[in-house]
Amino acid sequence: MAATTIPGTHVDIRLWAQPTSVEDQAMRQLHNIAALPWTFKHVAVMPDVHYGKGATVGSVIAMRDAVSPAAVGVDIGCGMTAVRTSLHANDLPATLAPLRTRLEQAIPVGFGAHKEAAFGDRDASDWAPFWKAFEDLTPTVKADSKRAVQQMGTLGGGNHFIEICLDTAKRVWVMLHSGSRGIGNILAQHHIEVARGLAHNAELPDRDLAVFLAGTPQMATYRHDLYWAQDYARRNRAVMLRLICDVLKADFPIIEFDDPISVHHNYVAEETHFGEDVLVTRKGAIRAGKGDLGIIPGSMGTGSYIVRGLGNPDSFESASHGAGRRMSRTKARKRYTRDDLANQTKGVECRKDTGVVDEIPAAYKDIDEVLREQDDLVEIVAKLKQVICVKG
Repeated sequence: MAATTIPGTHVDIRLWAQPTSVEDQAMRQLHNIAALPWTFKHVAVMPDVHYGKGATVGSVIAMRDAVSPAAVGVDIGCGMTAVRTSLHANDLPATLAPLRTRLEQAIPVGFGAHKEAAFGDRDASDWAPFWKAFEDLTPTVKADSKRAVQQMGTLGGGNHFIEICLDTAKRVWVMLHSGSRGIGNILAQHHIEVARGLAHNAELPDRDLAVFLAGTPQMATYRHDLYWAQDYARRNRAVMLRLICDVLKADFPIIEFDDPISVHHNYVAEETHFGEDVLVTRKGAIRAGKGDLGIIPGSMGTGSYIVRGLGNPDSFESASHGAGRRMSRTKARKRYTRDDLANQTKGVECRKDTGVVDEIPAAYKDIDEVLREQDDLVEIVAKLKQVICVKG
C-alpha cells in the first residue's frame, strides 16, 4: 500500500493507513509533531497508529539535532524477541497448562521481581561495566538500584507477554514482548519533565513534545540514560529468553534453538536518511532496513508475523510494531466480559479472567489488515499462532 500524504505546517505526514481510521486525538498529535521546527522531511506513520501518551503510537520521527523524550515513550527500549526451536507441534503435550505454569514460575510477571539476581555469564559477559554505568544515571533512580537488579529478567504487565507459538509448518517458536521495566519508566518520566521546563519549549503546541537540543548538558544526560535503558531492555529480554529455554530444555532435553530475532520498538537511533544524519525516534515501530528481520505481533488470540524489511526510505526504513489498539483499555473493559475473552482466545492456554479483558483480541486492529497496509515496507517470512500466552 502506498502512503497517503497529509500536508502539515512544517513537514508533511506520510500515513500507511486509511486517514479515516485514525482517531481525531491521534491525528491532532501527528499534526503537532509535524509542526515542530526540528522535525525532518516528514512524519512517517505506521498502520497500527493510535493515540498515545506524549506522542502517537506508530510514529517514526526524524529530527536534526534534537530529540523528544515523550516521542520515545515511558517504556524505553520496549521490544520483541523470537526464536524458532527444533520442536514440532506433535512434540508438545496434549495438555499445555502445566507448561504455562512452569513458565510463570520461572519469569515474574506484573509487578513481580526475582528474589535474587537471575542473570549471569550465560546471558552476557559484561555485566560489571553495565551495572557500573548505573552509578552515572540521573540521581533520580539511585534508590532503585536493587529493584533494577531484581527486575532484570521479568515480564511486566499490560500488553507484555510470553508465548509459545506454531508456524504454518508446525514448528514451535518462543516469542516475548517486554521492555526496560520500572527503571526505564522512572528515567523516561524524569527526562520528560526536565524537557517540559526548558525555555525553548515554552511556545510548543503540545508541551508533551518538548525536546532536548544537541550540544546541551540536558541532551547529553538524556542520551546517556536513554542508551543505558535501551540496553537494559535488550538484556532483560535476553535473560527471559534464556529462562524460558531452560524450562523447555527440562521438558525436551534434545531441543535446539535457532539464532534469536530481537528488535526494539520504543527507542532512538542515530541514522542517516535522505543524506542527513538524524536522530530517529520509533514509538511503536520497528526498524525495517533492507533484509532486517523483525517481529510484528497481533493480539493474544490472533497470532503474529516474522517479517523482513524492504528498506523503504519514505518510512525511514521502518514498519509497524504490532496490530495496534483500536480502543482504549478502559473502553475494552466496559464493552467486553470474561466470557467474550474466553471465546476470543479459544484454543490458547492463557489467562481468561477479568484482569486481562483489556487485552482481548477485539480491542486490537486486524493484524492481517495491518500487514496488507505495509506490504511496501516488509515481506512476510513466517506466520505464527500462539498455543500458550503468559500475561502479567
